[in-house]
Amino acid sequence: MTELLIIADARLLAERRAWMESLSGERRLSAKTLDAYERDTRQFLAFLTGHLAAPASLGALGALRPADLRAYLAARRRDGAGARTLGRGLAGIRSFLRHLERKGLANAAGAAAIRSPKQPKSLPKPLTDRQAIAVVSADEQLAEEPWIALRNAALLTLLYGCGLRISEALSLTPADLAGSPAALRIEGKGGKTRIVPLIAAALEGVERYRKLCPYALAAEEPLFRGMRGGPLQPAIIQREMQRMRSALGLPDSATPHALRHSFATHLLAGGGDLRTIQELLGHASLSTTQVYTGVDSARLLEIYDRAHPRA
Repeated sequence: MTELLIIADARLLAERRAWMESLSGERRLSAKTLDAYERDTRQFLAFLTGHLAAPASLGALGALRPADLRAYLAARRRDGAGARTLGRGLAGIRSFLRHLERKGLANAAGAAAIRSPKQPKSLPKPLTDRQAIAVVSADEQLAEEPWIALRNAALLTLLYGCGLRISEALSLTPADLAGSPAALRIEGKGGKTRIVPLIAAALEGVERYRKLCPYALAAEEPLFRGMRGGPLQPAIIQREMQRMRSALGLPDSATPHALRHSFATHLLAGGGDLRTIQELLGHASLSTTQVYTGVDSARLLEIYDRAHPRA
């Protein structure tokens, strides 16, 4: 806080302390977020002091214009701050200004009018073909109970072989797979229904699990059961994947959802078109599916760099 003594007046410092205390006490933000907000607002007040050629004050914040905030963001960008850092910093400043506005000490409209920097889309992190096949293999499962090992393998095969979300796989009932269907009718996000081909390996995995499962599986009840017979919880499968990461030497990005990413990436690499993959994943917008083209391009460049004699 001593760094602020030369860049802000006493009243502003007191209000900033009160705001930080409210974030900690009332909103119970994490220590990491509190540290970030403290640092972001300190940097903003330091900038404002230089920008206005006078220590920052409540009056200065009350007269703040969108142009002042744009100048701050531009200065931070010149210093190397990325879009995520700028977005978080702007969120902290807005929160502080709203705190002051509630007390009648500032107007937060200027900050609200500034559009947050566009965040770069993070690329999905799929497994390699070999890693994905190992994860869904019944022989690689770590559960000691044979029926639980087959259950885990069947569920993971549905995620990778059909591109299901874990919630979609856990919502399946025996009726959904009655009569050895060639496809599944899946109700995804927003009630959107899609038809997904059911590969033979997934159907076989489910049948092997059902033969050993010690519980009666009524047609309209959950197909996948926990150890005591209740519906299987996602956290159980997530913990199993965590154990498999260690056993198989997989990266931290190897999660149940990474199998869905792997499904899409491997289809694209094998010649699948984006429109078909969009339908199989149940994406409402093609732009959501297009992120996988970035994954495929990155992989091609990696292969090129490793294999080309002039790379």
